[in-house]
This record gives sequence, C-alpha cells and structure tokens, in this order.
Amino acid sequence: TLLKVYTIDSYDSDEIDDGLSAIQLPDGRVKLWIHVADATRWIDSNSILRKEASNRCTSIYLPTETIPMFPMELARDLMSFRQGVISPAVSVSVILSSDGSIAESTVENSMIQPTYRLSYEAANELLSLQIEEEVELSLLLKAANLRNEWRRSNGALDVFKLSTHVRVAGAGSSEPEISLSLEEHMSPSARLVSEMMILCGEVISTFGGQRGVSLPYRGHAQNEQVKREVESLLEGQARSVALIRSMHRAEMNFLKPIQHSSLGLSGYVQFTSPIRRYIDLLAHYQVKAVIRGENPPFSSGHLELATERVKIISKFAKKLQFDSERYWMLEYLRQQPRERQFRAVVLRFQKASDAVVLLVEVGIQGLVGLNGKARAGEEVLVQVQDAHPRKGVLSLRAI
Repeated sequence: TLLKVYTIDSYDSDEIDDGLSAIQLPDGRVKLWIHVADATRWIDSNSILRKEASNRCTSIYLPTETIPMFPMELARDLMSFRQGVISPAVSVSVILSSDGSIAESTVENSMIQPTYRLSYEAANELLSLQIEEEVELSLLLKAANLRNEWRRSNGALDVFKLSTHVRVAGAGSSEPEISLSLEEHMSPSARLVSEMMILCGEVISTFGGQRGVSLPYRGHAQNEQVKREVESLLEGQARSVALIRSMHRAEMNFLKPIQHSSLGLSGYVQFTSPIRRYIDLLAHYQVKAVIRGENPPFSSGHLELATERVKIISKFAKKLQFDSERYWMLEYLRQQPRERQFRAVVLRFQKASDAVVLLVEVGIQGLVGLNGKARAGEEVLVQVQDAHPRKGVLSLRAI
C-alpha cells in the first residue's frame, strides 16, 4: 500500500480493474507494477456467481445502459479499485532492460490503495504539465514508449483506433440528449495504458508457460505481404482500419504460450479485466491457485470449451453494442444543422468513385462519392444529406 497507484479509464467507467505504479531504481532502470483487481477473492470457483458470469461472459456497454458481467453492487464497489480504498490485487511487477525487453518479473498477491482515479483526458493533461510531484506518471509513459519501440522491432503492428463513447439521456423523449466522447488510441495516456496491459499479458504468459499451467494463451499470425501493402498507406486511421481488416483470427492454445505476431510477443494471455471479461477471470483462478501452491481448478479442456462459448456470446454482445452505438450516432447526426461540415478520413474505395470514410468528430463510417478527389488516408470535408437511425441510413455529400 506504500506505492503511488494510478487508475486510468474512461471518465464514466464503473468497473475499474487495473492500476499502475512505477519507480526509478538506483541503477537507472524503471520498475513497473500492473495491479489487477482480485475478483476471485470474492467469488469461489464453484459459486453460483461464477457460473452466472460464465453465462454472460462479458460486460456490455450500451449508450443507454451498462449490462455488467457481475451484479453492479459487486463490480463497482467490492471488486473495483476505488481511490483511497485498500483493495486486494494480483500485482505483476516488471523491471525493463534498456531495450524494452523484460529483465525481471514477478506475479504475486497484494493489497493496494489507489492514489488517483484519472480519466484519459486528465492523465493526458498531467503528462503534458510534467509536474514534478507526478514523476511516476512520466516514468510510466517513458516505459510505455520504450516497450512500444521494442515490440515494433519484433514485428508488432502499430494500430491507432478511434473509439467513440456514446451516452444518451432521455432516450424515450422526442429529442434525447446525446453526448459523444472520442478517445484517440495514440494519445499519451491511451498508449501508456495499452502498453502496460500488453506487458502484463506477456508476463502472465511466461509465468504460466514456465510452470506448465493451463491458461487461455492467445496467438496471432501475420501475412507479411498484406502487412507491407497496408503499411504503404498514409499513417493514421486508414492504415489502422486496413490492418485490422487484414488480420487473421486469433489462435488459442490452452497448454503453452504461442507466438502473437501482431503484438510482437512470444506469448500473451488476457488478464487485466477479470470484472468484465470471463476469460480473464478464468485466468485469475488458474494463476491464483499456482501462487497459493495449489493445483489450478480448471483443465485445459474446460478452458477450451469456455472460450468457444465466450466467442459466440461475445460476437452477439459486440454486434448489439455496435448496432446501438450506430443508431445513436445517426440520431446525433440527424439533430445537427444541415449546413454543418464534418472532417472525414478516406479509409478505402469500394468503386472508382465511392469511398468509405470515417467522420472523425463522430466515429461513424459512411459512403461518399469522391470521383478521384482524394486517396486513402487523406481528409475531405462532407455534409450529411440524410441520417435515418431506424433504417440505418447515412447519406453523405463531399464539399
């Protein structure tokens, strides 16, 4: 509880399941901690709550409501990290080598007391101010940048996604109040958090692999020719969307780590969201048992069956979330003045003249006729001619 701990998440997130710490060692190296909420402290592996979580598989975030994997009273209060409240955690500590690779790592139970609850925007502001009292946050960013360089040197894809958080008040009224919050994944705080979560996944994979623990090890193959073609696009959203579209499906192994080429890692396990992702929760049960010197509760066969079930339910959950967000984005556009102009990035061409574009102030994709006015990766200005939420129609005109 003596470490300064930052939790960084969306401003309206209720399920806070990871925190970060850092110190500078006397030899100049940085020691990092990724603290993950210890949800299994409260939920026995044979409990009804664990089985209900297996039915839900994931928390679903809709513009009008959140459908949590666990009852919100547990997820928000007992399980989540709260500023100033001492909480149980599984803490992954890492000392980085000068090139960004892992020199030393440990996985252990801990008790932490989060110091700050920050939104991504607040963390970005603190980082830009470079306040001396918050040197630990700057150390985390420095380590994240070093890790990103190391992973890219190992072939990792650098994908910058634009995420839109849509929130709706008065959904049943004739003029609902719609707010959009865009998070650019290349922002300093977003990159910091992403790199620390990936680092944690690498450590857990190594931890499990060295001890022969059955875990949901994730892997990913790359098509090098496709990667080279995509990377010829202008850097930004067009390249990122093309890279995501070109990716093969993730591979899974439940006995040993496998290569995750897209992340530039020799092994990876999702571990940092046990409150909102069921597979992460299962990984916690396995790892915690090993820490206690016990046999893990679940076999590789059980993990495989659970993962297949999660894939099916998660696919439904993602479609529900996508459709709901698109509906309210279209309603937002319907409410805007017709003369308003929007910046749009050209993602790709479907025909010689029709381009798929991303409205960067909204985060929605649509078709627009360009007739050779721009190429993939460039920005154009568009106006909304028609937005029909119930029909899913978005008609755009290039300026």
